[in-house]
Amino acid sequence: MNPKRFARLKSALSRRQPDLTVLMDQVNKSHNFSAILRNCDAAGVLEVHVVPPEDGLDLHHGTSAGTKKWVGINRYSGVADAIAEVKEQGLCVVAAHPSTNSADFRDVDYTKPTAILMGAELHGVSEEGLSHADQHIMVPMLGMVHSLNVSVATALILFEAARQRTEAGLYDSSRLDPQEFERRLFEWAYPSIASSRKSEGRAYPALSKSGEIIPDW
Repeated sequence: MNPKRFARLKSALSRRQPDLTVLMDQVNKSHNFSAILRNCDAAGVLEVHVVPPEDGLDLHHGTSAGTKKWVGINRYSGVADAIAEVKEQGLCVVAAHPSTNSADFRDVDYTKPTAILMGAELHGVSEEGLSHADQHIMVPMLGMVHSLNVSVATALILFEAARQRTEAGLYDSSRLDPQEFERRLFEWAYPSIASSRKSEGRAYPALSKSGEIIPDW
C-alpha cells in the first residue's frame, strides 16, 4: 500500500456522513444510477439505498468511475421497506417531487439526519414513496422544462446538504464508530484480503499508520 494513497483513503473515509443518504426509488437507467453514486461519493455519503426496477439495475462502468468500492449499496424489494429501514435509523425522508406542497430544496435543514428520496427519470418518485416521505422538496425551474435529469437534481440537493454540513463542521472529523472506521478502512485499502478473510470467518489484521498490514500470527 502506497502511504500517500492510504492517507487519501483515510482522509476520505473520515469525512463520510453516516446520517446522509440517497434512496433511489426505481431509478431505471444505469448511467443515472452510476452518476448518482458518483455524486454521493463526492458529497461524502457513506451508503445508499436502492429499490431496483422490475428488470433490475446495474452500474454503468463508464459513469461510475469505480464508486461502488467507496459507497455501500443496500438493495430492497420495495420502497416501503427501504423507507422503514432509514426511518429506523433516525433519518428524515425528503422526497424530490414538484407539487404545491413542496419546499425549495435550499430551505431544508440537511444537518439533521436525512435520506433524499429520488425517483425514476420519467415517472419520478412512486406514489407509495411519496406517501411515506416526511417532506417533499423541489428544485425551482425558471425555464420551459419541468424537471432536471435525476442525477443532476441529486447532485444539486447533495451539494446543498454538503454546504450546510461543511458550515456546521460535520466534515471536520470522523463521525463513524472507531471500530467501523477501522473495518471500512481495511476493506477500502485491501478489498481482496478483506473478502478472503470474510469468507474464512477471520478478523482483519491491524494496519500500521502508513497502511501496512501488521502480521497477526
